[in-house]
Amino acid sequence: MERMKRHEFFAKVESLDANRLRHILWKLYYPGGSQIRQRIEDALEPGGSRRRKAAEEEPDAAFLLEEVEDFCRLARGGAYVGGSREVSPSERRKWRHSFCRLLDDAVRSLAHAEFDEGARALEQLLDLICEATDIVYFRSEDPVQAAKVVVSDTAGMIWKASLEHEGFPGFARRAAPQLLRWERAYGWTRYGDGSVAQKETSLASLLVGHLTLPDMWVTMADSYLRALDAAAQASSARGEREDAHRHDTRYVREQRARNLAEWHEALLERLAGSDAEDRLERLVRHPALEGPEMTFLQARLAQKRGDLPRARSLATRCLESLPGHRGVLAFAEAIAAPIP
Repeated sequence: MERMKRHEFFAKVESLDANRLRHILWKLYYPGGSQIRQRIEDALEPGGSRRRKAAEEEPDAAFLLEEVEDFCRLARGGAYVGGSREVSPSERRKWRHSFCRLLDDAVRSLAHAEFDEGARALEQLLDLICEATDIVYFRSEDPVQAAKVVVSDTAGMIWKASLEHEGFPGFARRAAPQLLRWERAYGWTRYGDGSVAQKETSLASLLVGHLTLPDMWVTMADSYLRALDAAAQASSARGEREDAHRHDTRYVREQRARNLAEWHEALLERLAGSDAEDRLERLVRHPALEGPEMTFLQARLAQKRGDLPRARSLATRCLESLPGHRGVLAFAEAIAAPIP
């Protein structure tokens, strides 16, 4: 399309009132790239560099949350892989720059008064990037590596800020469902190598570092079991609405158990033989978890209770599904379980 000349442009806008002009300018500003937004800001406020510096020190958390929600909506809707025209081709290629800008703003907002909005924005971005390890939201072979996001470091920032702002009970309520959604047994990069993978650590180890008192373990175990309850209820509700989904639920439960095996082991070591051991009984039989990892956990709990026949039987059954699992093999040899 041929660009209008200056007098033609002025003639077009002359009949528009102030409200209409503001609406048009906002539609250009909000979805525009960083360069477009910067030029509009400079035009609206000469000397805007000083204003931008102040904005960098304290982001507008409410506006940031709107931006994050919009970015996540577009990504899940396929806009960044060409599924719609809401995102331009150039913005699709630069998705990681937009993602990292939002991530940086969300991290900085945790240090300011708008903790809740900042934490919600950061949580949504981590939800998205964790989903992107399995679902194609962006044209990238490894979105976590491309965006250079160390998921464990970012989750650690949320948890540290949550402890400071909400205290331990609030932290437990926030961290437990996040652990359930974000933990990955083999990290978050698709190929397990590269600069990002080398910096990753398990979320279970981060969480254990915050649990310095016995009561904290019980509080976190209770929050975790409630998160598992919610996951099981959500899966059941999907199954009732959509029969085709049911064949996927077993895989989901097994994958969840595999991802959270380190955390389950920590709970077993801390709670077995204590007054809170009943939490372990709920855990090993929870409907949100399934597979050989849970059989191994049941075997270890039986061994700690002195029920060696049951522990041996469960260890043998586990090895039938995981014949090369070093941990299960070592456990089976230690309790003299038959090895298939």
